[in-house]
Amino acid sequence: MVGLLGRVTGTVGPGLVGEVIVRIRGGAEHFLAHPAPGTGRIETGTVVTVVEHLPPRTVYVMAAYDG
Repeated sequence: MVGLLGRVTGTVGPGLVGEVIVRIRGGAEHFLAHPAPGTGRIETGTVVTVVEHLPPRTVYVMAAYDG
């Protein structure tokens, strides 16, 4: 999971539990998402990188590209 790209489908931010969709295992799956430490709010539609995975369905993410 770590290093995979995904797209935010529900805003991720401090104090918020967001949602991302990640292409994995030949399909696409939704995961609950938190911002990586030091990361601010990440809006819907932003491409993100998974930096930590907490099984079964939680990830920590950061924006994949500077915008």
